[in-house]
Amino acid sequence: MNWTVPNGFPTQRPRRLRKSPALRKLVCENQLRAHQLVLPLFVRAGKKLRRPITAMPDVFQLSPDEALSEAARAYRAGVAAVLLFGIPERKDTKATAAYARNGIVQQTVRLLKKELPGLIVITDVCLCEYMSHGHCGIVEARHGSAQIVNDASLKLLARTAGSHAEAGADLVAPSDMMDGRVGAIRTHLDQLGFSDTPILSYAAKFASAFYGPFREAAESAPKFGDRRSYQMDPGNAREALREVALDIQEGADIVMVKPALAYLDIIHRVKAEFGYPTAAYAVSAEYSMVKAAGRNGWIDERAVFLESWLAMRRAGADIVITYAAVNLAKWLKEIPN
Repeated sequence: MNWTVPNGFPTQRPRRLRKSPALRKLVCENQLRAHQLVLPLFVRAGKKLRRPITAMPDVFQLSPDEALSEAARAYRAGVAAVLLFGIPERKDTKATAAYARNGIVQQTVRLLKKELPGLIVITDVCLCEYMSHGHCGIVEARHGSAQIVNDASLKLLARTAGSHAEAGADLVAPSDMMDGRVGAIRTHLDQLGFSDTPILSYAAKFASAFYGPFREAAESAPKFGDRRSYQMDPGNAREALREVALDIQEGADIVMVKPALAYLDIIHRVKAEFGYPTAAYAVSAEYSMVKAAGRNGWIDERAVFLESWLAMRRAGADIVITYAAVNLAKWLKEIPN
């Protein structure tokens, strides 16, 4: 892009437009709004249950009634949506609790849609929390080692998404990174009569060190090995674009990049390349590091969370999934107009 005018010099003096809050707001390129935020919630069986997550201050495993209270608080603050993760009472090698009609996510979806019909309820579609081995797909012994089997896993993922849609979920969000899962879910939803249920795909999900606290929260750490055979290599950017393109071709309505701050370049490239609604997931360690540093007085927690959110927006994220969503929505109201 050519930034010069015919005499060879820019004519604008940028500081002229920075001298007052009103002028700065007038020319601001990226605005923060509470309706851009999604709050993740971890739900498990019980009543009046709020189990603290050690590695994530102020985040809890919640029973459905407490999830409703937390969702209502977020909704009153202006947060548009919640993202549900389920923690089942029993796990097995076929993830049967993931697609049970009265599973914990299905119960919570029905409750939230009954009591807060205006709230957007998104469900995470994965099998790791429900598998006894903690992986995101079916595991079989092949060639002398345990391997995650792609195509057989698609049927269970599609079945899980269908059960969420039947419960009333507004969007389903597959996070497993099995090849072809968006297409399998889209086909299954259409067959069930849920052709209007959108898919928010974890399209570029990297095998990241930033997920550590989440595994405590969701009780989903793998019992053997790791997830690098199906989540993306952090060094690959062009591959991320191919993954996103495949998911769009298969029927994804919104694409996600996860994690967020360490992958701002990926967010930017995805938005620039495809122009699709793009979500960024500010994952557990991104949250926990800021909370820890803030509690030690090393940083201004509020300022860092707000600046991080702005960075994601500037990179191209339309939607930001963050554990700080409620505080961010409240802080916005305190910022002078």
